[in-house]
Amino acid sequence: MSPRIASFWKNIGNPITWNPPPGRSAWPATRRSIQAPRSRAFIRSGPVVGSALARPWRTQFSGRAHKSLPDLTFVTVLSAPSVKRKATSVTPTSRTTRTELLLRQTRIHFPRLEDAKVRITPIEKGGSDRKFYRVRCSPEQTIILVKYNLEREENRHYVEIAEFLAAHKIRAPKIYFHDAAEGLIWIEDLGTTDLWSHRHESWMVRRAFYESALGEIVKLHCLPEQARQNIQKNLPAEFDAALYRWEQNYFFENCLGRFFGVAANELSELAKLPSLGQIAEELARRPRVLVHRDFQSQNIIIRNGQAHFIDFQGMRPGLAEYDLASLLFDPYVTFSRAECEELLADYEAKRAAAGSSVAPDSRSIFRLCGIQRLMQALGAYGFLGLVKGNGTFLEHIPAAIGSLRGLVAEIPDLKKLSVALDLVS
Repeated sequence: MSPRIASFWKNIGNPITWNPPPGRSAWPATRRSIQAPRSRAFIRSGPVVGSALARPWRTQFSGRAHKSLPDLTFVTVLSAPSVKRKATSVTPTSRTTRTELLLRQTRIHFPRLEDAKVRITPIEKGGSDRKFYRVRCSPEQTIILVKYNLEREENRHYVEIAEFLAAHKIRAPKIYFHDAAEGLIWIEDLGTTDLWSHRHESWMVRRAFYESALGEIVKLHCLPEQARQNIQKNLPAEFDAALYRWEQNYFFENCLGRFFGVAANELSELAKLPSLGQIAEELARRPRVLVHRDFQSQNIIIRNGQAHFIDFQGMRPGLAEYDLASLLFDPYVTFSRAECEELLADYEAKRAAAGSSVAPDSRSIFRLCGIQRLMQALGAYGFLGLVKGNGTFLEHIPAAIGSLRGLVAEIPDLKKLSVALDLVS
């Protein structure tokens, strides 16, 4: 083992061989009872990393003092080996049992954490199939633990996407450790203040936060093809005509059908409107960029006045206007027409400054993407509210229907859909 690697493990505490200091009598027995899988560290070379690893008295998270989580200028990612072993089946009879198992996993991978100080608290997070926990390591230090569903392919790429974003200086949570076999990720805690939390602030305050978010999304949208090639092969399916049609049908089935009770024959007639197929084909033929896919106020964390992305595992090639529609037709918040125009103008100016001006017909494409995004959101609200039993999503249906009505009314060939929306509103 090289001196640098040895120094690193002396710092973090090797989960295979690490022995705690004297005085922690209960820990050795616990340690022996839960032997960790062999781990490996991916350590990026360079003088900054080398300097950090040469100081064994610093914490395992980054080489910074233990009092607070670091503001890194580099990324050190620990990862358990990708072995073909069956994931632990967590089927607890109580929430306490589940958190105790996760606490044990945390101590395995971060053995220098003080036993008495580590606490895990569940976090309720929207309609995600993932589970989130806040791990309090000390009174001043927390990290987030994510437990994801191994059966969903896009969840497996979260870490890779996070590293990709970091490499291109797009703000997102840093990754501390990934156990791919168990579906566990320990990430940076960015706090609890998302863009949605500021919805009641004055426009002057909100605008600065939205402009910060637009600055980050422009970085993603303007990445050159060469930069996107390596990541795209592991992303979900790109936006094509089939995916746009799926979003439309998702709306008809779960919102108009399941929530509003529109008859099946009427739904079939509406879904076959030629203009909907034309919208899907028009959007599918446009040049694609990388998009966040769920770029709305609850997926943008504001920390120190700057926007950070979360829930980006659905990132894929698509239209920049789709991300803009997700943000500006967000059913969770409201904008005046003037406010919406200000943000569109700000986005266009940022694109131009980055050397990638928007297309002349971008505003009309933005409105078509608004129809698509709202149909997708309404379908999700109906499904999550009525099938998954999360009734809070149903509260946002009226606002989203109102926005969809306004956009559909601009297209004469969608008159039948416009009438149907009027009837259910």
